[in-house]
Amino acid sequence: MNLFSQKKEKANRELIEQILLEKYNQYYQLAYGYAHSREDAFDIVQSGACRAMKNSHTLKQPEYAKTWIYRIMLNECFQYLKQPKHFSFEAVQDKNETEMGAAEDQYMDIDLHKALNALADKDRAVIILKYFEDRKISEIAEILGENVNTVKSRLYRSMRKLQALLSDGKVERNGEEYEE
Repeated sequence: MNLFSQKKEKANRELIEQILLEKYNQYYQLAYGYAHSREDAFDIVQSGACRAMKNSHTLKQPEYAKTWIYRIMLNECFQYLKQPKHFSFEAVQDKNETEMGAAEDQYMDIDLHKALNALADKDRAVIILKYFEDRKISEIAEILGENVNTVKSRLYRSMRKLQALLSDGKVERNGEEYEE
């Protein structure tokens, strides 16, 4: 390994570390939107940060570092959703307390979250990036590695699905429709 590549690796690592520190809360909010659990969201962000630091040498263009890290975090969220769910005693107890009204109110729009969860992962990602993260269509396309027109049509289609889900109270997941 020559001196130039060592300097580039060090610069990449420092840049990625700086971005991770600056954008930590944003990554946490993204992960929480998928995990709906503080602990899982922390785990997702931590795993994504480790993966970004470990693979910093693969970053070819430092000007795209923020997008590169965001894609890593999104992939971590998608990977989390694919994992089988395990419940701890504390998690079940917390859920029971929440249902009985003993826990603090969270002030969330439950219907919106249910409808968002009914969308496919990539459709949900487009909605979250556009409306919760205030990203531009071109940024979303870059993050997801898709064409701008594909993102536009996915956004339009997802918004129609959300509107339908929120208007009639029916939720569709994996081709099956059920009423909430």
